[in-house]
Amino acid sequence: MNLIIDVGNSYVKLAVFDKEELVEKKSVKARCFLEAVNNIGNKYVEISYVIIASVGRLDHSDLKALKKRFNVFVLDVNSKLPFKNLYATPKTLGIDRIALVCGSVSKFSDKNVLIIDAGTCITYDFIDSKNNYYGGAISPGIGLRYKTLNVFTANLPLLEIKMPSELIGDSTENAIHSGVIYGVIKEVDGIISEYKEKYRDLTVILTGGDAKFLSKQLKSSIFANSNFLLEGLNYILHFNLNE
Repeated sequence: MNLIIDVGNSYVKLAVFDKEELVEKKSVKARCFLEAVNNIGNKYVEISYVIIASVGRLDHSDLKALKKRFNVFVLDVNSKLPFKNLYATPKTLGIDRIALVCGSVSKFSDKNVLIIDAGTCITYDFIDSKNNYYGGAISPGIGLRYKTLNVFTANLPLLEIKMPSELIGDSTENAIHSGVIYGVIKEVDGIISEYKEKYRDLTVILTGGDAKFLSKQLKSSIFANSNFLLEGLNYILHFNLNE
C-alpha cells in the first residue's frame, strides 16, 4: 500500500492506494496533518511508501517525523518522469502539473491528452500520443475571478459560485455571475475546440475542485475525474520505485 500526500496552501489531501485502487482519501487542515497521517498509518499498517508533493509548504518537523515512520519519496523537478518534458523552463513546472501529466501517461499513454485542472487557477496541459509533454496555459480559476472583482474594485461584492439563470444579468450580482461563469465556460470550451482542431483524436480530462460544477456546463466531451492528480502521484511513485 502507498500513502499519497498532496500539500496545498491551507489543506493537505491524503490518499491510500492498494496498488492502483484508491482505498481511502481525506482532506485535512495543514495543522492537523501529522495527526491524520498517524491515524492512517495505524489503520493501514501495510503502507510501505509515501510520496509527498509540494513539500515546500510542509513544516520541516512534520517531514522529519514522517521520514522516521515511513519510506518517503519527495516529488520534485529532479524526479524521474515517465514522459519527455519539452517545457522550455522545466525547473519552473509546478509539481501538481507534473502529477497530472503522470496520471495521463498512466491512463492514456497512447493518446493525445489535454488535462484541465479547475482549481484556484485553471491549468491546461497537453501531452501527445508519444508521451511528449509540451506545456499548456494558466488562467484565473472561478473563485479567483470572483475575488479579483471584489478586491480590485470599490463597489463590487464578493459572491459565492452560482450558475446564472440568464445570460443577461439584470442586477450587479447577476451580472457578476454571468461574466465569471459564462466567461470560464466559453474559455474552456474554446480552448478545447482549438486543441481539437489541431489534434482531432484528443482526449480531454477535467479535474480539480471545480470540475464537478464545470462538467455539467461544458459542451465538449470530457472525462471528469476528481482523483486524477492523486492517481498521477501514485503512478509516479511506482515508476520511480521500479526504475
